[in-house]
Amino acid sequence: MEIILKEYVKGLGEKGDLVSVKPGFARNYLIPQGIAMMATKSARKMVEENMRQAAHRKQHLHDEAVKQAEKLAELTLVIETLAGADGKLFGSVTPLMVANALAEKGFEVDRKRISLPAEIKEIGSYTFEVDVLKDVKATVKMEVVAHEK
Repeated sequence: MEIILKEYVKGLGEKGDLVSVKPGFARNYLIPQGIAMMATKSARKMVEENMRQAAHRKQHLHDEAVKQAEKLAELTLVIETLAGADGKLFGSVTPLMVANALAEKGFEVDRKRISLPAEIKEIGSYTFEVDVLKDVKATVKMEVVAHEK
């Protein structure tokens, strides 16, 4: 019996795959659980169209992420924080501080997608990476300066 998977099934296939299974497995488990559907002619056309649209959306998201990564790479971020006379910071620069500074510049980036090189505890120039998308990364320059009172 041929079915179309609605989600990933280990040992069987990925979402949207057309697979052949024993009729009892399909009727008693896969279809009632909502994991698969019968591979009718209309269902096949619907799945093909959905997969085509999903690929188009994914490509569009990737293109937008590349544009954002290019804009981020051109940016030099300035972080003002409290520091002592010797250039040591009171605390350190955190991904949340960087995310807030990026938001002020018009870039909405989740703090979990920011990879700082290490603990930043001194005034100076640094670079860090932002995971814009799964396979798109941007390297951003950052200047840490002492806060003027």
